Amino acid sequence: MSDLSKPIRLPCGLTVPGRVAMAPLTNTQSHPDGSLGDDELAWLTRRARGGFPWISTCAAFVSEEGHAWKGQLGIARDEHVPGLRRLAVALREHGATVVVQLHHGGAKAELAPDRLTTANGVVDGCRGAEEADILRVTSDFAAAAQRAHRAGFHGVELHGANGYLFTQFLAPKDNPRTDAYGGDLAGRARFLREVMRAVRAAVPSDFAVGVRLSPVDVWAPRGLTLDEGVQVAAWICEDGADFIHLSLANASGPAPHQSDGRLVARTVRDALPADVPVFAAGGIWTREDARRATDAGVDVVVLGRSAIAHPDWVTVSAAADFAPIRPMWSQDFLRSVDVGPDLLAYLKGFPGMVEGGAPPRS
Repeated sequence: MSDLSKPIRLPCGLTVPGRVAMAPLTNTQSHPDGSLGDDELAWLTRRARGGFPWISTCAAFVSEEGHAWKGQLGIARDEHVPGLRRLAVALREHGATVVVQLHHGGAKAELAPDRLTTANGVVDGCRGAEEADILRVTSDFAAAAQRAHRAGFHGVELHGANGYLFTQFLAPKDNPRTDAYGGDLAGRARFLREVMRAVRAAVPSDFAVGVRLSPVDVWAPRGLTLDEGVQVAAWICEDGADFIHLSLANASGPAPHQSDGRLVARTVRDALPADVPVFAAGGIWTREDARRATDAGVDVVVLGRSAIAHPDWVTVSAAADFAPIRPMWSQDFLRSVDVGPDLLAYLKGFPGMVEGGAPPRS
């Protein structure tokens, strides 16, 4: 197992002070216009104070047409920069490397007046993205990255996972296009690659730029295969990525809908340049879970639900008698770890997550 406290250097020259990251967790604590809320600031600062070496914001919308849910953080306008700067300063005071996850919801942009999809024509209330839309969104991502840099963050992560805009282009079942942005894998990956190159060119060379990917189907069968996921990750590295972040249900496991048994993280790790670290989320609660993940090829372990329960996981998990506090959580407990009322209401919607919330699935 790698030493989780050992620094890791990214290709851009940025050195991260450890190998544990807080996931870019949706927390619904921003103001309606996307500006930073005080509860969001307290929520993230608590995790930085608790020792997380790498902290990402939640998915932050880069344009109004990508605004996906109530309480989502924004980085679409210059008016968002003061709040983002306040956040970056607060997190950096505790020694964390901090990044903004850049996001466009695409067909899932429920708060957008004009949702985009990959299909030509109108599908499920969404308008087919034309080339002018693609060029505009590409520019929006580049401008958002520049705002993140001005605000004092160390880098950005393009959200190319979990069924949002870029996955809608990458997934064969979601992309029926016959133009240059559809068809074979090169066409389906073109949009993400163009955005990656545009963002890389828009910020200084020492500013980190990475991508979160769904390299395989996890929760829904959309045609994402491991071989194609590996190829997309390799292309993105060619385009200048400093890290690849895999969105998985099990960071140390095989692809759930494929039968050959290959470990996803190991397969991706072996295909990428040695200096580009692989981050992976999925089922990491204990140091033993982290060991399994690093043995399976993960360079930086990413914590989601365990970071909710344990803001100081980096320290407390090292104790021999550490026992993670798993759901179902009491509301009082969540308040004690700086979960604000909006985030608490959001978590109550997940089955079996919070006492008094949605019941567990039978």
